[in-house]
Amino acid sequence: MNTKFKNALVSVSDKTGLVEFLKPLQQQGLRIVSTGGTAKHLKENGLKVIDVSEQTGFEEVMDGRVKTLHPNIHMAILARVNNDQDLATLASYELEPFDLIVGNLYPFEQALRNSEKDLTEYIDIGGPSFLRAAAKNYQSITTLCDPGDYNRVLNLESLDESFRQKMAAKVFRHVSSYDALIASTLDTADLNEDQLCIAAEHFKTLRYGENPQQQANWYRDRASIEGIHSASILQGKELSYNNILDLDAAISTLSLFEQQTTAVAVKHLNPCGVGSDSDPDQALEKCLSADPKSVFGGIIALNFPVSKKHAERLSQLFVECIIAPEISKEAQAVFSKKPNVRVMNWPGINQVQLNSAKIRTVIGGYLKQTADLGPYHWNDQWNVLGDKPSDAVKQDLLTAWRIVSSLKSNAISIVKSGQSLGLGMGQVNRVDAVAQAIDRMKHFHPKVQSPVLASDAFFPFADSIEPIAEAGIKWVIQPGGSIRDKEVISMANDLGVNLILTGQRHFQH
Repeated sequence: MNTKFKNALVSVSDKTGLVEFLKPLQQQGLRIVSTGGTAKHLKENGLKVIDVSEQTGFEEVMDGRVKTLHPNIHMAILARVNNDQDLATLASYELEPFDLIVGNLYPFEQALRNSEKDLTEYIDIGGPSFLRAAAKNYQSITTLCDPGDYNRVLNLESLDESFRQKMAAKVFRHVSSYDALIASTLDTADLNEDQLCIAAEHFKTLRYGENPQQQANWYRDRASIEGIHSASILQGKELSYNNILDLDAAISTLSLFEQQTTAVAVKHLNPCGVGSDSDPDQALEKCLSADPKSVFGGIIALNFPVSKKHAERLSQLFVECIIAPEISKEAQAVFSKKPNVRVMNWPGINQVQLNSAKIRTVIGGYLKQTADLGPYHWNDQWNVLGDKPSDAVKQDLLTAWRIVSSLKSNAISIVKSGQSLGLGMGQVNRVDAVAQAIDRMKHFHPKVQSPVLASDAFFPFADSIEPIAEAGIKWVIQPGGSIRDKEVISMANDLGVNLILTGQRHFQH
């Protein structure tokens, strides 16, 4: 380490590795100015520290709310070392320019997770101010906000401007993410903001994106208490970009079934099998047998513990990933015989809170909308045209309604006794989606009697009702609202198909 720092300002909340970083630098002659708890920590570990009040000539006040917010600090940070007038100003106040700034911010995220009552006390003011000032002056100041960079600095032969610029960019990301987290926490008007603020932290660099030629990273939302990143990976290959997307789709679908014992299989962001039953064994079997062809290479999410019996059944198939609130030791032993299968344990899977907002990129910008949160319970205000459905039929209609909301549009789901029988999704017209769903049902469940069908949007024409009736489907739940509703309703009446009009669609692009 050839680089010698002369004058440092150090004020951190996270003190990890700080002493080990500063000791060798002070042995080379580093002067350290520090604040409050940081100064105390450094002194207790044998470092010589100048309290910030000595530099400012003004004691820390208001329980430390005001300490670095002083011209004698910020002049020494913002002074341009190649500007004679700036240096003369410093000299007139008997100040030396800082060349090293080490800081990180109050633990607002930790306070948020711990449900602290007064979060305002965790909103840092001085920290972002001196960090941003130092980062602005990266031509002459090395600014560190991440303890992970301490050893990197110590091991470098020299610190050039390019490195200082990278550290400055890191500071601005650090402060921006911090401010975005505070903004999202304080802002209760979810879609009324003038600017889009995202508080995200790098979680993992992925092997690649959707395809090997694409780079990808995984970030976690700092405002969320839990997420897929919270799950424990018990075995298997590293999660891929596509795995994570499919896990999100599977868990999102699973969350619509609340306390119902349910298993969901997903392939390419679409459910391909859903099974609900009071018996977990039957729920899993319904899921896997719903579409045994499409489940190949899929993601399986369950909201119940995985037993040895479940593991043995799942091990008969090729699946990419299995996630559940609990994986028994016996089940783990079974899965260990297929080491490439990703097995994930996430106790929080049944308490998932779907994101309140959905954000997507478009060319040159972003789209943001609130999440489609249903409702997915029976509503007596729905318009029932035809016979009054039994409780069993209602349950199947709701199952189909939940599933179809998770499919890419145009979407159709056919259900019987808590099992998806035929799913049609991603079609450019509803007739094809209906045909796709019916074909799958006929192929895998040719003997089923009286299934129900859900459509994510209205039928624009009556041309889908006839094949629905021919397939033995007597109950259809759909939004209604087509200008040709009368024609659709008339055809349904003629063919003995009962319609439930919800007035609510579930497009998903």
